[in-house]
Amino acid sequence: MLDLTVKEDFWNDPKKAESILSTINQYKSIIEEIEDAYNDLIEKKEIIYMLKSEYDEELFDLVRKEIDEIIKIQEQFEIKTLLGDEFDKSNCILEIHSGAGGVEACDWANMLYRMYTRWCERNKYKYEELYYQKGEEAGLKSASLLIKGIYSYGYLKGEKGIHRLVRLSPFDSNNKRHTSFASVDITPELDQSINIEIKEEDLKIDVYRSGGAGGQSVNTTDSAVRITHIPTGIVVTCQNERSQIQNKEKALNILKNKLYINELENKENELSNLKGTKNKIDFGSQIRSYVIHPYSMVKDHRTDYETSNIYDVLDGEIDEFIHEYLKGEKRYGSIK
Repeated sequence: MLDLTVKEDFWNDPKKAESILSTINQYKSIIEEIEDAYNDLIEKKEIIYMLKSEYDEELFDLVRKEIDEIIKIQEQFEIKTLLGDEFDKSNCILEIHSGAGGVEACDWANMLYRMYTRWCERNKYKYEELYYQKGEEAGLKSASLLIKGIYSYGYLKGEKGIHRLVRLSPFDSNNKRHTSFASVDITPELDQSINIEIKEEDLKIDVYRSGGAGGQSVNTTDSAVRITHIPTGIVVTCQNERSQIQNKEKALNILKNKLYINELENKENELSNLKGTKNKIDFGSQIRSYVIHPYSMVKDHRTDYETSNIYDVLDGEIDEFIHEYLKGEKRYGSIK
């Protein structure tokens, strides 16, 4: 990949060049992490030998904490070895849609939006808001993010499904317990050269005034584009570009991604039926429950992993859920 950067025509396609440089830098960062962890381990090994002959409790406690950190880094690299599927290294498009339930569901969708953007920030992934539709009273009805960075799809692919929240409603004057639902969809951002034919007559294209969540520099002219693919019912919306033409182009690329993945999923379902297996890729499956009242718990129904630290999870600490899903997928195949 480094050889490409020295070619004379490297910058002829700036977007492709920037993507390649970003990937190179991410790989460099991974290599540096491995080298730093290895050097730290060698250093700690020497200190441990020294402590055998001259014990110092304060130094011992310090070394033990640092070794624990090295072990965590090792575990993170072990998780990366599970990311070997075709699209795992790709950027991804994350969509959130509120379920039935009005303001409650819209507020829950907004909480999920914050959870995933906080996860991006914690893991140094950049994200770009493609679409954001506010709820009528609070929260959001639907939103779409392009998350940029190596393995972003691999890490987040298991987040696809229905997310359920149980809590005392801040919108209910009687302070009753409410259950809310929101759906999350994850699609890899694919190479634009993928061969998917989209017929003009199969598209319904709407243009309208866009409006974002604020702080994301979202366009507010009549240039937002919504494309509906009539045969499949897939809907794609884009509003972050400055012109209608740019938004339409990006929306078509996202639609192409979705149609390609949809085709692969249909083939996988057909193969599963032929094999007589019950594993099914189903966007409507409930994958995780978040309970704030009458007790604190987040539980993934596929892996049975759970934690009582719900506010940490809602602040973006979802790595353990991601890791347990990837381990389960590697061990058992599809666990959707």
